[in-house]
Amino acid sequence: MKLHDLKPNEGAHRDRNRVGRGTAAGQGKTCGRGMKGQNSRAGGGVPLYHQGGNLPFYRKLPFKRGEGFSVYGRVEFEVVNLEQMAGFKANSEITPEVLLENGLINDLSMPVKVLGRGDVSVALKVKTHKISKSAQSKIEGAGGSVELIQE
Repeated sequence: MKLHDLKPNEGAHRDRNRVGRGTAAGQGKTCGRGMKGQNSRAGGGVPLYHQGGNLPFYRKLPFKRGEGFSVYGRVEFEVVNLEQMAGFKANSEITPEVLLENGLINDLSMPVKVLGRGDVSVALKVKTHKISKSAQSKIEGAGGSVELIQE
């Protein structure tokens, strides 16, 4: 196969309709745009959200900034993975305060969730607000313990 052999699939390419080339072409004079009016003129037409002069739907909605709407009751967590806890010594107690001191979380006002990416080789005493099942099984498998903080 050579470059000059390449062709689009049958029916994939369609010649553009050349309008305004006389009445014999079927698209002469007004070129299929009708007589007068907003849509007959160059640059004419209404935007997609136009609703015939009624108040457009998007203007009936409340004006909200940001990426979408905030979900009522959603709890945002500070996330820590097990691979980040690899530097702690055996039998050390890990609380949100300790994680903040070590730079693993940024904010104590948010609850902490421990996720199971990575492995734990030493026994750790973890106190957290929430923990995944895989992280809990890895910590307990290494001889550590998990305690949930109730707030």
